[in-house]
Amino acid sequence: MAHDTAHQHHDSNAAKKRIWTVFGILSVLTIVEVIFGYIRPSFFVETEFVSMSILNWLFIILTIVKAYYITWAFMHMEHESKGLRRVVVWTGVFLICYLIAILLIEGAYIEEVYTKGYITWDF
Repeated sequence: MAHDTAHQHHDSNAAKKRIWTVFGILSVLTIVEVIFGYIRPSFFVETEFVSMSILNWLFIILTIVKAYYITWAFMHMEHESKGLRRVVVWTGVFLICYLIAILLIEGAYIEEVYTKGYITWDF
């Protein structure tokens, strides 16, 4: 009986440590996003890469990293087989990248239509 209690206590400590580790990593990523959003360094705002500022790309990348880590930790993907992890995680990453590409392509087209004068700005 004493052995079972000690084992449960050890598992409880490991779970608490894991929760605080995940909390710390996600907090650091969020704090970095907030700091960059508040400071908005001119280099990141004025420099464009693939028709979008580097600051926006930084936000997108940090958000994808946080989503990946949330999936990894809270959906317990770290304990699953390699195939299942790849299917779940890479499908999400692919869909997010595809959505970003479509939004950038369509957004650039709409911006071009309005700036070239084909349609007036009604709003």
